[in-house]
Amino acid sequence: MRYVVYGAGAVGGVIGARLHLAGLPTTLIARGEHLRRIREVGLVLDTADGRRPVPVPGTDTAADVTWSDDTVVLLCVKGHQTAGALADLAAHAPAATPIVCAQNGVANEAEVLRRFVAAYGLTVMLPSLHLEPGVVVEKCGPTPGILDLGRFPRGIDATAEAIAADLCAAGFESVARDDIMAWKYRKLLVNAVGDVAAVLGSGPEVDEIRTRVGAEGEAVLVAAGIDAVSGEQDDVRRGSTLQPRADIASFPGNSLRQSLTRGLESEIDYRAGEIVLLGRLHGVATPANALLQATVLALARGAAAPDPAGFLARLG
Repeated sequence: MRYVVYGAGAVGGVIGARLHLAGLPTTLIARGEHLRRIREVGLVLDTADGRRPVPVPGTDTAADVTWSDDTVVLLCVKGHQTAGALADLAAHAPAATPIVCAQNGVANEAEVLRRFVAAYGLTVMLPSLHLEPGVVVEKCGPTPGILDLGRFPRGIDATAEAIAADLCAAGFESVARDDIMAWKYRKLLVNAVGDVAAVLGSGPEVDEIRTRVGAEGEAVLVAAGIDAVSGEQDDVRRGSTLQPRADIASFPGNSLRQSLTRGLESEIDYRAGEIVLLGRLHGVATPANALLQATVLALARGAAAPDPAGFLARLG
């Protein structure tokens, strides 16, 4: 396989660098100062073993890619950036190109299927950082991540199996799954609950808010008739695979926290906002998720971080 990694931030950068190091032809699509540094010195991959520049090719548009029958796109942009990425890809990539959504949320795969014949979901369990141009950081080692995937809306085919094999060759854990969206819906709830701590910190009030966010998520999945793997299944899959690096424990937490730290638009509308949407479609109240969504949007506009007790009081 040949790979185009569209979006070379924390997740896409780590995946792309490791695919290149595994000897698989890989092109990164990035932008701005990040792309300039990739072109000048390579993408710097920060691991438990130190930093190393990876001379992986980079560009800012799908127009520069030499497309072939064995090219696969790993779509690694945030959910709110999917439309722009797909417009670029649709203008230059063959319609039969497999597009793998290595993204949080559950809305991207259907958008891909509007434009391309073959859409795949990928559950991202890859703690990573991208806080400075030209550098991506693996937060875990020696295995950097778990990247299971499957055909959307469901199924396994030879392409999914081949991609999983290549990801394993690049140092990740990866298996092809028939029910990948059931895993992605569980990850949706994991992200929403994790975002509470990313925004509000820790403490008993935060624990209560996390419980409410998670309970609302479980309720909307039931009301919508959506199959999701259990939290226990998710815990078993993760196991002890993702061992955190002690030397970077002080870095910001999840991807939403990193977006806020860098002053970037977040994908909260596709995390807690997805739970809110499902609740409105199926008659389930989701006040905790709605307030979390509104709070993150306010933070992006420069508002002060709320007090957890005040947040909880607003929920009643």
